[in-house]
Amino acid sequence: MKNLPYHEQKDIENVKKLRKLMEELPPFCKEFFRGIEPRTSSRTRIAYAYDLTVFFDFLKKENPYFAKLDRSSIRLEHMDQLTVTDLEEYMEYLKYHFNEANQEVTNKERGIMRKISSLKSFYNYFFRNEKLTSNPAALVQLPKLHEKEIIRLDIDEVAALLDAVEQGDDLTDRQKAFHNRTKNRDLALLTLLLGTGIRVSECVGLDIDDVDFKNGGIHIHRKGGKEVTVYFGTEVEDALQDYLDERFGIDPMPGSEQALFLSLQRKRITVRSVENLVKKYAKLVTPLKKITPHKLRSTYGTNLYRETGDIYLVADVLGHSDVNTTKKHYAALEDERRRSARNAVRLREKE
Repeated sequence: MKNLPYHEQKDIENVKKLRKLMEELPPFCKEFFRGIEPRTSSRTRIAYAYDLTVFFDFLKKENPYFAKLDRSSIRLEHMDQLTVTDLEEYMEYLKYHFNEANQEVTNKERGIMRKISSLKSFYNYFFRNEKLTSNPAALVQLPKLHEKEIIRLDIDEVAALLDAVEQGDDLTDRQKAFHNRTKNRDLALLTLLLGTGIRVSECVGLDIDDVDFKNGGIHIHRKGGKEVTVYFGTEVEDALQDYLDERFGIDPMPGSEQALFLSLQRKRITVRSVENLVKKYAKLVTPLKKITPHKLRSTYGTNLYRETGDIYLVADVLGHSDVNTTKKHYAALEDERRRSARNAVRLREKE
């Protein structure tokens, strides 16, 4: 498996994880996961499996009928006995409950919405295939979502962030001990994220051969398996070249020979490591903003939209399948552009 491309390795790992999760679900759930496999990613199916596990835990704890049944004894026809009221009680349960390890679990509106959306997909599949006679999930109203503030870095904060990586002056003594060993890697990684807007999962999955300096692009695998080339500018190119000069002198661990970005353990860097890296440097320049790799993606999208004014181009470069997703994130900028255009059209020449 170690010779497979990174995205294929992750898919195999996810399939193994999904099979383990399905062992904890009623047997008929396997049919649901087989049915949705052609049009969903392995990560999406894992999320559904986690959400359905919470739902069946709820039924065992809160529903007297299901409390008498083993998980393996629950049959699909039992789902026909549930009503809208049962599912509304589930929504209430999601706000605050204890899991099987007796740990407190809370869900805000977005967490509740995701879990109910998973349940709707579950019911829709069996109802559409005429395995269920009723679909109470279709009648459940999703919680109202309040708009979250879009957090991104300002232009001067972007420059300060990259300066902090280059200089490392404000790092702790312990962090400085590693800084010289990781500076070129960190600078290349953050410059790439800020200069292309790729997702952190796409970044850690990059191999050396995915970088094309001749055409100024990187070959990535988007969510859903789509393969695209994302182009970068000279700042990204310079940072990558400096890092690669160093990278070719490192002897990677088995399985990470082709990985572009390596950890100090000479293995392919992980998503969690990149998240911690971004957090470490961002706290130095903007301690009041909670900056994550996704916020760097939003920063790139904002800068690209300001420069081009083309929301469809931004959606395409960011890999959004629906331009409305992009519009939602950059609505404030669109309003700013509309205001700036109010005097663009002259009705009469000034005397």
